[in-house]
Amino acid sequence: MATQHHSSALSAPAVPTAYPMAKPGYGKRSAPGQQPRTRDDFTLLPTRERYVAGFVDHLPDGAAMSVKQLAKELPLYGQQAIGTALKALSVAGHLRRVRCSVGAGDETRWVFRTFWSRTAHDNEWWNTYLATEDASRATAPAAAPEAPAAPGLTAPAEAPAPTAVPLQRTPPEAAPDTAPATAPAVPPVAPVAPACPAAPAAPPALTASAPQPAAPSPAYLALAELGRKDIRLALSADDCAALEPQAAAWFARGVDAEYLIAALTAGLPAQVDCPPRFVRRRLADKIPPHRPAGHSSPGTSTSAPSPARRLLVECTDCGRPGLPEALPDGLCRPCRAAHSEGGGTPSVDPAEIADVKAHMANIRDLLKAP
Repeated sequence: MATQHHSSALSAPAVPTAYPMAKPGYGKRSAPGQQPRTRDDFTLLPTRERYVAGFVDHLPDGAAMSVKQLAKELPLYGQQAIGTALKALSVAGHLRRVRCSVGAGDETRWVFRTFWSRTAHDNEWWNTYLATEDASRATAPAAAPEAPAAPGLTAPAEAPAPTAVPLQRTPPEAAPDTAPATAPAVPPVAPVAPACPAAPAAPPALTASAPQPAAPSPAYLALAELGRKDIRLALSADDCAALEPQAAAWFARGVDAEYLIAALTAGLPAQVDCPPRFVRRRLADKIPPHRPAGHSSPGTSTSAPSPARRLLVECTDCGRPGLPEALPDGLCRPCRAAHSEGGGTPSVDPAEIADVKAHMANIRDLLKAP
C-alpha cells in the first residue's frame, strides 16, 4: 500500500500541443471505471511518481508512452528514473503494459499499448478487464475485406465468360445435305465422315504427380521468423532444423507461432553471442506448462479448441510477456521479487536535493578556509 507523503508536490508540466502520437494501435489507452479528475489525485504517491502520473493522466489516448519520450518531456528526471516511476505506478494499480495481436494470417503483428487508469485498481480488477478486452478481440472480425483491385488489372464484370471448346467437331463436309420435300421414302445413306482423332492420353509420367518436398513445419517456420523479428536471434537453416523438435514441443502444448516468437524475443540482452545456444536455452527454460488431455474451461465444450490468445501483459520492468494472472502488479516473478526485496527505489524530493547540494557546498567552503 502506498503511504502518505506530506512533501510539497511538483505540478506536472502542461502537455505540449505538439506532443508526438504513437503509430495507430500503439500508445496510451484509457481504462474504464475512472473517477472524475480532482486536485487530490495521486496524493498517496511519492513526489516523483506523482509528477509523472499527473503528466501521463493528461496525455490523450494514442500518445507515445515510451520511456525515452516521457523523459524528453519531463526534464527533471532521466530515462532510468522515469522507468522506475512507471514500475511504481504499475504496482500502485494505475497502468498495465500489454501486447495485442492484430490482423490475421500473414498480416498478423503485435502492437504495444499502455492501459492507464487515474483510479488505482487491484490485480483482480485488471485481470478481469484485460480478459474481457482479450475476449472482445477474439470475437471481433480478424481483418477488414480487401479493397478491390484497380479497374485496369481485372476484367470488367460485364465481359462474357469464355465458352468451353468442344472436344469434337463434325467437319462441314460431313454434315448431311438438306433433303428436299420430294425425297424418296428411303432416306439416303450419308457418307461416313472420318472421325476426329481422339487426343492422345497423357503419358503416365505427366499424369502422376512428382514427389514434392515436405512443407516446413510450423515450428521450423517460427524459428526462421526469429531473425526477421530481431536480428540478434538470426538462425541458419541447420540451426532451425536442430531446434525444431524443441519448438514443436511448444506447439504440442497449445501455443502458436506468435506466442513462441514473443516469448523468445522478449527482454533480450544488448548482444547475443551465440543465437542457437541462446534460443535452445530459452526453449528449455520458458516452455509453457502442459495441459491435461481432458482439460476444458468451464462452460466450453471439450471438442471445440480454445481460441488463440490475442493479448499478453508485458512486465513493466523487463518487458517479459505473460498472462495477466501470471504478472501481478504488472511485474514478472524476478522483477517482483527484486522490487519487494529492495522496497523500490525511494523517491527524493527535489527540494531535499537542493538542500544537500547547498550543505555540501558549505562544507567545501569551510574546508578551503584557512
